[in-house]
Amino acid sequence: MIFYKMKKTSLLNQALSEVIASMGHTDMLVVADSGLPVPKGVRRIDLALTKNVPGFMETVKVVLEELAVERAIFALEMRLKSPDLYQQLTSLLKDRDISWEEIAHEEFKARTSLAVAVVRTGEFTPYANVILQAGVVF
Repeated sequence: MIFYKMKKTSLLNQALSEVIASMGHTDMLVVADSGLPVPKGVRRIDLALTKNVPGFMETVKVVLEELAVERAIFALEMRLKSPDLYQQLTSLLKDRDISWEEIAHEEFKARTSLAVAVVRTGEFTPYANVILQAGVVF
């Protein structure tokens, strides 16, 4: 069967579509690099194929097509350790009128335990992780 012809957005991954469809207002979804630890009890959706495939930013962009997001949270270390990625992410968030919060990486890792799922990408860039907090479409 070919299901992708039924979808209106570009998100084809069944597990990720299912998680997004089940999310409510303020639920959190993490898009992560290949090394972020996934807390026990939090669902892992592993998209990683090889180094940088799929990439962090391309995954975030696709998720933002499907999920209403009101806020993003990421590690303040991204600004210093991965400035190009920081610029790409903050530009994307600004373009979509999404507010964000920068917190210490250790606090970020602690907050991932509150997420409905962690989406693991193949990204090898340090601190390529974001928590997306669901908004509403009305």
